Amino acid sequence: MDKARENISIQRWVAIIGTLLFFLKLAAYYLTQSIAVLTDALESTVNVIAGFIGLYSLHVAAKPRDVDHPYGHGKAEFLSAAVEGALVVMAGLIIIYEAIIGFIRPHAIQKLDKGIYLVAFTAIVNFIVGAICISKGRRNNSIALQAGGKHLQSDTYSTIGIIVGLVAIWFTRLAWLDSVVSIIFAGIILYTGYHILRKSVAGIMDEADLQLLQEMVGYLNQNRRRNWIDLHNLRVIKYGGLLHVDCHLTVPWYLNVLEAHIEVDALTSLIRSRFGESMEFFVHTDACTDFGCRICTKEECTVRKHAFEERVEWTLSNIVANKRHESPRMASKDQLHIEFPEATLRS
Repeated sequence: MDKARENISIQRWVAIIGTLLFFLKLAAYYLTQSIAVLTDALESTVNVIAGFIGLYSLHVAAKPRDVDHPYGHGKAEFLSAAVEGALVVMAGLIIIYEAIIGFIRPHAIQKLDKGIYLVAFTAIVNFIVGAICISKGRRNNSIALQAGGKHLQSDTYSTIGIIVGLVAIWFTRLAWLDSVVSIIFAGIILYTGYHILRKSVAGIMDEADLQLLQEMVGYLNQNRRRNWIDLHNLRVIKYGGLLHVDCHLTVPWYLNVLEAHIEVDALTSLIRSRFGESMEFFVHTDACTDFGCRICTKEECTVRKHAFEERVEWTLSNIVANKRHESPRMASKDQLHIEFPEATLRS
């Protein structure tokens, strides 16, 4: 089973299980008449809606690229995560509202023991399903599965808080604790919703994943080949589970097309070996120029125009710039050459 089909299969089970757990929580509410349990059930409606939205988005994201979508349909996962994050925030606000109403108009709570058993069972199931979603989502680079898993686990934490509140009410007979516990865990739900929204918006806006870039740059720097004179303008864009990598690779000017393509294949294979197969590459090859001799470490070059001066270490700051690297000594000389006349004119 490929990653796209596996993601869809997992999400299908998430939607089904979420629906069953929602009805269990409704049953617990009718037994207990607890506002905390009601708000937990309301939060579960988000699980059901988000589960089916996530399932649809994964179906869309799995479609192959076409004329209208040359980079594929992976962005659908970010839209799904954005909707889910918004629903999580909405659920948190509804819980706070219901808790405040509970303060104003308190009511008796009943059959707490049976309600606690039902709610505890839903918490255990949600946590297990959430952990599976997060694990599979990270392995398959699916933001939709990761968002769904985090949402399910936040639901688990809020449910645990509700159970603690119900147990406290059972022993103390203080009904107002029901609303206090609801408000506390509504804050956790709001925090989770914000992070889901933040990550989905970052994906929609093609925000750079700095941690991924930093790891990729370090790995490339440690495994440079002798014909890789320079690498710059590196960009990594996420399209759901697919990573699209753009970069410019400078190779010796005398390599023929086949030899240059061998270097490109070596670069893409190296990245795939570390970061997975779900990657698409656009590598532009540049021919080296005279000033590249100063940073070229290829010892057996017979057409060298300048002596080797210094190896340029690839870092996040210099590899993402759309500019070929040059010797730091030459860069400082050029800067002095430009600034000196300006200083003279000012004097």
